[in-house]
Amino acid sequence: MVMNRTRLIRQLISLVILSLFLAHATHVFQLPLLGTLEKKSYDFRVNLYPATEPDQRIVIVDIDERSLEQVGRWPWSRNVLAELVNNLFDHYHVSVTGFDVLFAEADTSSGLGILEQFGQQQLHNNPDYQHALAQLRPQLQYDTIFANALQNRNVIMGYFFANTSSADNAEIAKGELPAPIATLSEANKNIPFVQALGFGASLPVLQQHAAHGGFIDLPTVDSDGVIRAVPMLQRYGDDLYEALSLAMVRSLMQFPPLGMTVNDATQADGLNLGLEQLQVGAFTIPVDERGAALVPYRGSSGSFVYVSAVDVLNKTLPTKTLEDAIVLVGTTAAGLLDVRSTPVQNLYPGVEVHANLIAGILDGTIKQNPAYLQGVLFVSLIVSWILLSTLFHFANVPITILGATLLFSATFAGGLYAWHEMNIVLPVATQMMFIAVVFFFNMTYTYFVENRSKRQMAKVFRQYIPPELVDELDNENDYGMEGETREMSVMFTDIRGFTNLSESLAPKELTRMMNYYFSEMTQALQNHRGTIDKYIGDAIMAFWGAPLRDEKHAQHAMEASLEMIERLQKMRLELKRQGWPEINIGVGINSGPMFVGNIGSQFRMSYTVLGDSVNLGSRLESLSKRYGVNIIVSETTRAGCPDYTFRELDLVTVVGKTEPVTIYEPLGKKTQLSIEQKTALDDYQQALNAYRQRQWQHAKQQFAALYAKEPRKLYSIYMERCQTFIDKPAEPDWNGVYNHDSK
Repeated sequence: MVMNRTRLIRQLISLVILSLFLAHATHVFQLPLLGTLEKKSYDFRVNLYPATEPDQRIVIVDIDERSLEQVGRWPWSRNVLAELVNNLFDHYHVSVTGFDVLFAEADTSSGLGILEQFGQQQLHNNPDYQHALAQLRPQLQYDTIFANALQNRNVIMGYFFANTSSADNAEIAKGELPAPIATLSEANKNIPFVQALGFGASLPVLQQHAAHGGFIDLPTVDSDGVIRAVPMLQRYGDDLYEALSLAMVRSLMQFPPLGMTVNDATQADGLNLGLEQLQVGAFTIPVDERGAALVPYRGSSGSFVYVSAVDVLNKTLPTKTLEDAIVLVGTTAAGLLDVRSTPVQNLYPGVEVHANLIAGILDGTIKQNPAYLQGVLFVSLIVSWILLSTLFHFANVPITILGATLLFSATFAGGLYAWHEMNIVLPVATQMMFIAVVFFFNMTYTYFVENRSKRQMAKVFRQYIPPELVDELDNENDYGMEGETREMSVMFTDIRGFTNLSESLAPKELTRMMNYYFSEMTQALQNHRGTIDKYIGDAIMAFWGAPLRDEKHAQHAMEASLEMIERLQKMRLELKRQGWPEINIGVGINSGPMFVGNIGSQFRMSYTVLGDSVNLGSRLESLSKRYGVNIIVSETTRAGCPDYTFRELDLVTVVGKTEPVTIYEPLGKKTQLSIEQKTALDDYQQALNAYRQRQWQHAKQQFAALYAKEPRKLYSIYMERCQTFIDKPAEPDWNGVYNHDSK
């Protein structure tokens, strides 16, 4: 009842966590941390697939330091810019040129104004001066020269808007705007376009001679100062104006009209319309509800071809470098460089932001962040909660960790797949954070509340089982202190001649020796997942298969007994050094159904095993001395160790049992037996077969031959039995069973 209540509380708290994330997903309110993580996950994906080579289609004509050194400081005279434009189109045959530079002021660098002032004042009566001035005037009207260079050429002039995101919100109107790309209808006036309050544009003479214009400001800066999206359209009055990148792409297609797709889900209410995409000719541009497109950054600065402006002026570049190119004129010179913070680089040239957008429109690589992803996130959060709740309710800790890790990884992988294969920006950070929070909460709650009793139980078991099994208990549900019947293995060990041994030592020395002995034997048991039942004087009782189930309990018990004998051999040197007598032990192991649980009285309890299978294990230990072997296992234990070789010792009945039991001595792994051992074992088995076939004389001779090679007590036992039957033949119903009628 208590456990059900704690689980209910856990589920209710998990539901509260789910509700918070769902509220964030549906924009009921925003959790700032999730917004930050979502931005960082977006940046991670942007940087995960950088371009390996610069885009050769788009070339940035750079007003760099070298250009300033050779041409002069900025701003350059407009006649120089006219020459730049003439060279781009006449010599290099570019497709389109866009200026990421503003020409809002008239160019007075030619000195024409001063000459005309002289002509109007001091030299107004000088006909020669007036004639010369008239001839010079066309050569000194640099703005006109520049405007003439723009005429009938695919040149897009840059300008900027002042809006609510700008540092200066003053309503300015300087220069002349190009024609708008569209005028808002009554139906589209509710779309939340970026609203411009003013503008700074090129001189009217320049804009009127250019093919078109596009705004170069980047107003949609995220809260962390990073530019991830740029509006394709801005609203000024009731007109829409296009970005430089969009205007340049449209110029390549003879300026097709603009199409807009509005989100159907929001269109129904007529109040909060949101864009989904723009169409210009054959190109579709995914945008958000305000008309901003995610910048498809190709990589850090240098993802596009840069050429020095002075090389264009001097015509020193190979013509193929710029032939049919899309050209952006910008600057990287110190003091002029327009740098922005982007996901790929903190100080990133603003001109490359426009270049990335142009490439993204042409290649269709602009990522989509459609409105329906809000619903996808909503559903995925609920599904994740159901899966995690199911795991925590039904699975153990390792499976739960594995399941949560797979869910976390699947979310991450799904985000990458959608990004790379579908051009969709899934909100994976919110989903992954939800999985992490729910997982951490459930693990913490389970550990501190639900698993308190399990930890207390594991603490009790620490005195019985090795530490690694205690760790498994913490992750296992299928165990307890209550009694039940299981298939298990039990072991009994005893020191032979302990009474005489103990009488030869002082109590203190005996205690030291026994502590040393028990430590070594216990270590062997724990190395093979054994549970210590109890120490009984000089004896040890242990079992396998509880509290944790063990499918290989028989093998682990038998392997533990082999290690105990091996350790005993190594202990002899220390026993001798301490002046202690030599120790020899007998081990009995049996496997079968046993009752295991916490048994005792109200005053004292013990986690132990009971049953006939346990009693047989004790009897086998007592028989080990009679057969002169260290270890005896039953036929059921032998059956659980298919990789090991055993010597069949006898077919016996023991005290308390009427059914005969075949007993065995383990010899080692089959692959590790020497040829001599295998030969001796075969000879022994032949002798044993002869004995059971009543060939007493032949069997005695074979056992005698074995004894001559290795004087084992086992061989002498069978030699004596053979002689007994030679002297007095067995009864007709004799079946080879030897009855041990006492312990």
